[in-house]
Amino acid sequence: MLFLFALVASSLIALVWLASGVRSIGAISVGEPIGDREETALILIDLQEVFWNQGPYSEASRFEAEAVIQKEVNHAELKGFPVIAVRQEWSIPSTMVVARLAMKGQAVKGTPGTQLAEPFAGMADHVLVKRVQDAFETGELDALLSSLGVGRLRIVGLDLNHCVQKTALAARNRGYEVTIIEKGTLSSAPTRNAMRRMTSKEVVFQ
Repeated sequence: MLFLFALVASSLIALVWLASGVRSIGAISVGEPIGDREETALILIDLQEVFWNQGPYSEASRFEAEAVIQKEVNHAELKGFPVIAVRQEWSIPSTMVVARLAMKGQAVKGTPGTQLAEPFAGMADHVLVKRVQDAFETGELDALLSSLGVGRLRIVGLDLNHCVQKTALAARNRGYEVTIIEKGTLSSAPTRNAMRRMTSKEVVFQ
């Protein structure tokens, strides 16, 4: 009887632990209000080998998005504002387990393919690593944007329903002006609900 109780208790603890990982993955951080900042930055989200080359996106959609992203990078260079790439590495223990169970183990820290995909290698002035869908979660992006005086973000990358959305909403929580270049994003499922949620928070789609 005692063994059965211990087994049930340990199973419940494991489930709670995994649930905390799931919550962490999809959480949206708040952060401090940024105040008045005038500069703009282009954010490239999760344009890494494991997602770009092995993700559920068609060749045609990748070809179109790549052209738009290149155009945005060229525009950023012309205007003199920074290009920041953020790439995924699941490194929190509970999220690593969730990624292995539900995401084919893609982008777990230390696994192949977490580097930027070949079309985007060398494009960014800064490359940061994120641990969950929200690129602001570690605080590193906050600090970098503050040092650059950035108050306006243009976002491209993938997936619009997940990491793009969570990062955009976290940015709005802090007071950034956010524009998503829609044709410079990819999504594996319909985006209507995500776009409605973002537009309700004054995220602009271009």
